[in-house]
Amino acid sequence: MARVTRPGLDEILDFCAEEPVERVFLEDIARRGLGRFSGLEQGGRLVALCHVGANVVPSGRGCGAFARDARQGRARMLIGEQGAVDELWADAADLLPRPRADRRDQPVYELTDPPEPGGTGLRPAVGEDFDLLLPACAATHREELGVDPLVADPEGFRWRTHAQIDEGRSWLWEEDGVILFKAEASAWTPAAVQLQQVWVDPQARNRGHAQRGMRDLCRLLLERVPTVCLFVRPENAPALRVYEAIGMTRELTYRSLIF
Repeated sequence: MARVTRPGLDEILDFCAEEPVERVFLEDIARRGLGRFSGLEQGGRLVALCHVGANVVPSGRGCGAFARDARQGRARMLIGEQGAVDELWADAADLLPRPRADRRDQPVYELTDPPEPGGTGLRPAVGEDFDLLLPACAATHREELGVDPLVADPEGFRWRTHAQIDEGRSWLWEEDGVILFKAEASAWTPAAVQLQQVWVDPQARNRGHAQRGMRDLCRLLLERVPTVCLFVRPENAPALRVYEAIGMTRELTYRSLIF
């Protein structure tokens, strides 16, 4: 019989190692000692795992078992591999708020071979870049989630943007104060880096900067980890073209419910 447990770090890492790209966020959070985890144990091993925090992130099979745990948080998003989210939502829909958006079929892209160089001025962001990056990060968040974080949670968002820079998880290519490309790492493990908030200033778009920036960022990261990955909304055709042009391949599918 399967039973819900509070797994230890070693159990979580063993589970995540089975699917290091799909579970990159779970592993990153566990290694950093953040959030709360529930596990589903069967036959002496984890068969499913769920992080409960601002994001509820299930993985594995039998995730409906986490419905009551998901209710205990004040989740802003339920996100993860589509099958796992489907299972959890089937049992948690009556326990959680009605989502304002349900995004199915989000492709997850992976890259393991370095692309051709982009020839950009890409570099790690530094503290002096904060004032330039903050509005761009907020605009990316607003475009993606429909909420202005500088209105909803200004201090928290400023702190998170600073933390991304301080932790070496933010990269930038700018010229004369115009962001030609920027991106952050939402998760980083020994096996993979997951990227987020890919952005080019509107006045600099449609000139190939995004593809060039992604090429150089992936080359940089692949010197340190075996895989670079990200997920994207399926209707974002320009982004899909960029990722496929640099050699990324779709390997799985995410679903996001946004509350």
